[in-house]
Amino acid sequence: MPYRAGVPPQSPRPRARPRWWTELTLLVLVYAAYSLGRLLARGDMSTAVDHGLAILRVEKALLLNAEHPLNRLFTSTPALGIPADFAYASLHYLVTPAVLVWLFRRRPARYRAARTWLMLSTVLGLAGFTLLPTCPPRLLEAGYGFVDTMAQYSAYGWWGDEASAPRGLGGLTNQYAAMPSLHVGWALWCGVLLWRHSRNPLMKWAGAGYPLFTTAVVMGTANHYFLDAVAGAAVMGVGALLTRPALRAAEFVRGSAERVRGAAEPAASRTPPRKDPIVSGGCETSAGERFPGQRTRTSTSGTTPGTTSADDTPATAR
Repeated sequence: MPYRAGVPPQSPRPRARPRWWTELTLLVLVYAAYSLGRLLARGDMSTAVDHGLAILRVEKALLLNAEHPLNRLFTSTPALGIPADFAYASLHYLVTPAVLVWLFRRRPARYRAARTWLMLSTVLGLAGFTLLPTCPPRLLEAGYGFVDTMAQYSAYGWWGDEASAPRGLGGLTNQYAAMPSLHVGWALWCGVLLWRHSRNPLMKWAGAGYPLFTTAVVMGTANHYFLDAVAGAAVMGVGALLTRPALRAAEFVRGSAERVRGAAEPAASRTPPRKDPIVSGGCETSAGERFPGQRTRTSTSGTTPGTTSADDTPATAR
């Protein structure tokens, strides 16, 4: 629409800022569904072991087997192994929500896309757990050379010998959900967002190092293979590609719902269009006057010489 003098150009309606209670409810529901789906996606143990050994053979053929030296280092050096176990058991559940809250408060324009990216990638990871149950290195037979550091240093933390779950709750987690590694995937998500949207150089570099640190931790603690980490990064890449179409689809559904709601609304209840007020109010300004006098067009048009108009001023004096 062309711009007219005195009429401000119409701008698109700004998107409302997400409500924290709506977002919290959505994230809790999605994570609960993900946790339940991961628990129900347990595969057969022998199948999971076969998948784990196949990954290990591929890595050895490609000279990518970094798990053994890292695991031996963490096993023989408690000063490295214990902090790594704490990092594996906690950072995954602390840093990711912290970055979400930071985006919601400081970068609200980026929040919806980031949240959608995380959710889509998590659902893709759940599909991976279902289709490819994989035994992690720590659960392979001892002859394969891996030591479960979580079990070795369990006396120092809240976890037992069944993954990173608190003692006695290991049965509530799927220990064969190694492929892909969402520890690495979520760390990559955090790192990308911190690098792109943080104005603090220290936070930027911390974001860049966080996924690399997480990759070393998941391999050194024998919770994941290197290819699990690669798959976790790939899942996040696919989720990033699907984010924009998903947001467009959500906008389309929201707009369609609003149009249907507007069509069903009674005509009498609709708000009439707003009209711009007339600033002059019908008053006129004569030559030499700075402000309009309190006279209208009807009063001046019918005034004859020598008579008085509505403002009690002789017409001949105007």
